[in-house]
Amino acid sequence: MKEAAIELRLWRQFAAVAGELHFGRAARSLHMTQPPLTQGIAQLERLLGVRLFERTKRSVRLTAAGEALLPSVQELLARAGALPQQARAAAAGELGHLRIAFVSTVGFALLPQWLRVFRAQHPRVQMELIESTGDVQVEAFARGEIDAGFMLHSPGFAPRGLQHRPVVGEPLVLAVPDAHPLAHAPRLALARVLAEPLVIFPRRIVPSLHDAVLGMYHAAGLEPRVVQEAIQMQTIVNLVSAGLGVAWVPDSVRQFQRSGVVYRQLGGRQSASVPECETTLVWERMTPALERFVEVVAAGS
Repeated sequence: MKEAAIELRLWRQFAAVAGELHFGRAARSLHMTQPPLTQGIAQLERLLGVRLFERTKRSVRLTAAGEALLPSVQELLARAGALPQQARAAAAGELGHLRIAFVSTVGFALLPQWLRVFRAQHPRVQMELIESTGDVQVEAFARGEIDAGFMLHSPGFAPRGLQHRPVVGEPLVLAVPDAHPLAHAPRLALARVLAEPLVIFPRRIVPSLHDAVLGMYHAAGLEPRVVQEAIQMQTIVNLVSAGLGVAWVPDSVRQFQRSGVVYRQLGGRQSASVPECETTLVWERMTPALERFVEVVAAGS
């Protein structure tokens, strides 16, 4: 049998009588007269199918059922009383839950900094962090599984159909095995670098940046010798340290200090041939809590 819904006012009346153990005093505390309070308690007992109070002409006391119920009712009323403040806090972005996806490169330095500031300013917003590549993030947005994401791409190639804010642009640098002659050469010749075996990320995860890297080779009349693909930048750097080849990685990957790898940057006019990359914060629907997070990112980027 479906239970009847019980109005919050009846629980308030029960708590008042349980606190005073006197119908007259309880009625005054509720700013009402005694007869409707008596009727309310009788209605509550009918709905529950149990007696909550033992009444005599001289006293009122809780039954065993009433005593067992009282703590839960007090908790219910406290939670109900907190709802207006919680609603205002949620509307102001001070309360809520954020699911933030991110590519590994933003996790080296920038993301920890933003998280520290955001948690200090908005401690009641719960954060759920998910490391994932851009292609996975696009699918997660479609399924409603994330609220925002940091994506890596070529400048100006933020995903269509999503709101976005660029947060950092940086050049690509060369990751080289430390035993390779290029690791310590006083000057890097682009033609020499492009002749090396290449470790690169699959096109599906960052199409625009993958195309930009290959375009650098094609502009020089070369076809890259791709020896291995890997999804995560840390894995790419690890493969470079194993001597499989060289890799073009965002400058922020320098924060990942892996033994056996040296990071080099081309200088002079040659640097103009090397693509740059951009990290963008993207979202589909703005919420108050997300707006506060975007403000923190904007202030720190």
